[in-house]
Amino acid sequence: MKLAEALSERADIQKRIQQLRSRLRRNALVQEGEKPAEDPYALLEEYGRLCERYEELIRRTNLTNAATFHNGEPLTALLARRDALIERISGLNDFLQEASNTAARATRSEIVIRSAVDVSALQKQADELSKQLRELDVRIQGLNWTTELK
Repeated sequence: MKLAEALSERADIQKRIQQLRSRLRRNALVQEGEKPAEDPYALLEEYGRLCERYEELIRRTNLTNAATFHNGEPLTALLARRDALIERISGLNDFLQEASNTAARATRSEIVIRSAVDVSALQKQADELSKQLRELDVRIQGLNWTTELK
């Protein structure tokens, strides 16, 4: 199994676990004399199996990421860089959105609102970071599709 396949299965299991949690909540209580719509014990059994598989996939993915290198750098480092870039770009874009909102004045006596930063220069920085993220993500995806899961 390739790493990318394991990641896809893991994402699917995460969704299924969330759905099962919802189904479990809906079937936790019933009116006296009634039966739940679904057997809570069967749901709990399926939930347990999925959690075990989820744990296995996380463990194997982490082992694979630590043992996989690209240009002398472990995949775990590439993933950390990607996560940090995503956060940095998101924060910068949120800030730029606020900095770009200037209030229009109806009269000359109203307060003038101006950006506290050079929006254009910071937008270029955000664009460069986004380019770095795209290039890094392509390398990570390539590794995911060529690396066997440990």
